Amino acid sequence: MSTADDDRIALDLLDSHLEDLWRAAIELQRGNRAVVPEAPRELDGATADGAAAELLRWGYGELAGIPRSPADVFARSVGSTLMELRRRRSPWNAAALRLLEDPYVFLATGPRRHEDWAEDVLALMHREVPDPRGWLRIDGDRTNNARYAVPTYPFEPPPAAEFRDRLHELEPTGAVTALAVMAEEWNEGRPVRSRPERDALLADARFLLDRYGPDARFWTNARDAASDPARDFVQAGLEGTRVHGFITGEYINGLDLFEELGLIAVSDEEVGVFWSFGAY
Repeated sequence: MSTADDDRIALDLLDSHLEDLWRAAIELQRGNRAVVPEAPRELDGATADGAAAELLRWGYGELAGIPRSPADVFARSVGSTLMELRRRRSPWNAAALRLLEDPYVFLATGPRRHEDWAEDVLALMHREVPDPRGWLRIDGDRTNNARYAVPTYPFEPPPAAEFRDRLHELEPTGAVTALAVMAEEWNEGRPVRSRPERDALLADARFLLDRYGPDARFWTNARDAASDPARDFVQAGLEGTRVHGFITGEYINGLDLFEELGLIAVSDEEVGVFWSFGAY
C-alpha cells in the first residue's frame, strides 16, 4: 500500500475476516450451522515493502494454511492467528492482550468530540465510533443477540448528565492499579497482588494509560475512590469492590451480571473505557 491509511484499511479487512471466520468456526465446533465466509482478495499492499506489508503477508499466509477440519482445530487455529495478528499490529495491542485477554472485560477507545465527555463514553458503549488509531478493542458482546433487548449490553448506563453522580476521580497511580486489577476474574482466588508477574501487569496497565497523555484525567465507579483517589486496587483485590452500577440487571441468555469495576480515561483527543464484569 502507498499510505498509512491504505495499510490500516488492509489490516482492518484481514482482522475483520479472521474475526468472522473465528465466530463461524466456534459455531461449527458447537455443532451448529454456520456460514464460513470466503477470504478477501489479498490486497496489493501484501506485496509491498514495510512493516504493514510484512504483517499482511504473514497473515494471509497463515490464513491459507488453516485447516477447516476437525472443527476444534479450525476454531483454535483461527483464534490463535487472529490474536497474533492483533499483537503484532502495535505494542499497545500486545500490552492489552497480555493484561486483559482472558477475563470478561470491555476495552475501547473513541474520539473526544464533546465538551461533556460522558457523551463520548456513551458512544463507545453503543459501539457507535471506531478507535481513532485503529488499535485493539476487546468486546465479546459486540455481536451478542442480548443487544436486541439491551442495546448497550452488558452496560445499561445512565444519561450523560448523571454520569458524575456515579463516578469518582482517580489520581494516575490509582488508575493504573484499577486497570491492572482487571486482570483478575471475579471470585477466582488468584489476586494480582500475589502473582509473580504483578509488576509486569502494572507496567502493562501504565503503558495502556500512557496512550492518553500526561494531562489525562481518570474516573472510576468504585465507591471507595470517593475518599481515596490514590486507592491501590491491586492491594485491595477485585472481589468485594463496591461500585455505582453501570451494568444491566436483565437476565439474558442464561447469564446474570453481578459485579463490575470501571475505569474511564479522558484526554482532549480521546476517551478510553475499561470495564470488568462478574457473571454467572
